[in-house]
Amino acid sequence: MQHILLLEDDITLSNGIKLALQSNLQQITSCETLAEARKAMKAGSYDLLILDVNLPDGSGLDLLREVKQVCNVPVILLTANDMEMDIVNGLEAGADDYITKPFSLAVFRARVNAQLRRELPREKNCITLGEFVFDFQRMEFRKEGHLIELSKTEQKLLHILVENRGQTMSRSVLVDRIWTDGAEYVDENALSVTVKRLRDKLEECPSKPRYLQTVYGIGYTWVVE
Repeated sequence: MQHILLLEDDITLSNGIKLALQSNLQQITSCETLAEARKAMKAGSYDLLILDVNLPDGSGLDLLREVKQVCNVPVILLTANDMEMDIVNGLEAGADDYITKPFSLAVFRARVNAQLRRELPREKNCITLGEFVFDFQRMEFRKEGHLIELSKTEQKLLHILVENRGQTMSRSVLVDRIWTDGAEYVDENALSVTVKRLRDKLEECPSKPRYLQTVYGIGYTWVVE
């Protein structure tokens, strides 16, 4: 399932776009304001952003610049501004495509699918969850915009948990997937130590974790809020 964030304040156009794009393989989250879009991005990760430029509470260009500072998710700008300088400014700000209104929904769908195909072979390595941005390709991990240094083992544990957020991962599965160097024996305490170190770096109160929680007798889970 590919997740698309659509930021468009024209409800009629937004509904038309959703109808054109919606399928069993694509899920659309629609927003009408920058504030709604920022909230949606904190709640989950997306494979493509479609951003209107002129909005009731600002410009989609502002969100584009914010996103490109921390993640390389593709962005299509959607706007009535068709002057050459508007297009240049949008592309220089980091947009991957720029579509001017009015437009054909069939052509629009084709250009959206072209962006999604570019991302398809790549692992979903940049994940935004609330105050966190985890970019596993660049090995950059941020909390409220601040970089956090993680060891290779901590990165592996984090990657498994956030990719399977909301699910409980057993200790045995985590050990098998983290320590894949062929070692016949891994100290059973190694996972507990890695979990503690990761909590110390990510949690506000490591002794009462909000995100990386223990499921007693089974293993660990990254809680979906």
